[in-house]
Amino acid sequence: MKKIFSFLIIITLITPVYADKLRKDSFLNSKMGYAKEQNILDPKNKIILIFNHGQQDLDRSSKNCVWKNGIRNFSSLVGEKINGKEIMVYLLCTDHLAGDDYKNLWKKKKFQPPYKGITKLDKRVNANLKLIDNFLEKGVPKNQIILTGHSCGGWLTMMLMAKYPDKVGGGISLMQACYGKLSKRAKVKKVGVDKALEKFREKAGDGPADLRQDQINEIKKSKNLSVLVFTHPKDPYDGLLSDWVEEIPGVQRIVISEDKKINGKRCYRIGVNNGQKWKEPVKKYHDMDGADCFQYYNPTILKYIESRI
Repeated sequence: MKKIFSFLIIITLITPVYADKLRKDSFLNSKMGYAKEQNILDPKNKIILIFNHGQQDLDRSSKNCVWKNGIRNFSSLVGEKINGKEIMVYLLCTDHLAGDDYKNLWKKKKFQPPYKGITKLDKRVNANLKLIDNFLEKGVPKNQIILTGHSCGGWLTMMLMAKYPDKVGGGISLMQACYGKLSKRAKVKKVGVDKALEKFREKAGDGPADLRQDQINEIKKSKNLSVLVFTHPKDPYDGLLSDWVEEIPGVQRIVISEDKKINGKRCYRIGVNNGQKWKEPVKKYHDMDGADCFQYYNPTILKYIESRI
């Protein structure tokens, strides 16, 4: 009887958590949920934003996708119109993928360069390419498909845009990062970028350090990377390591703020669990793009999309 009672308590506690998480590929509605209509009606007059979530693990598979707060602000764009064309937002969940050499990548003594096979990030890029082709076949003009993503999703947005510059209309990268809390753990503010990256290589090994730099080098080869990039200097991941994006022609970088406010407004995470509304101040700088205050940048995002279509 005690075991049953304990089980019921656990279910009661975790149910709200899972209710606040999205786990499947789907078009979204404006309320951070799944849209009832999943067909693309009148495709020539639709603008599709493909949202790519972050990752729990760099190269390993996981059952993660995205918390509702992670797509709050892009969900708020659903139904908006630009030049008579209606915005749709599609959530692409690809965290189930795994890199071919993930078992060795983060193990300094086991990893033998180069990386053997295809990385998880590259597989996620390929999943996006397949989805894009599907939308193109349905009649959506390529300039009206915009790639977006948070954290690792923002990183892969730039990877795809650099490698396939004519595949879609544009890209929006949010808090791009995919190699752990580098800015914080490597103490970038104290020791500087170069020494911090040396410390990262020493601690994590040549595998992750080389892979990160190789991906950056490939992105920096772009002659015109038409991506809108949002960063925050206090983001513990790549916050103080993001200046390299400004070296790439075409990139429009926006530093969100210097604190947990945007345009003087304090930022909150807001949600609903089992019909109960909740609200709390943003605790992590990496989550700033999911806060209510980030909608201050919606006009900027809409203007960017208009310039690309």
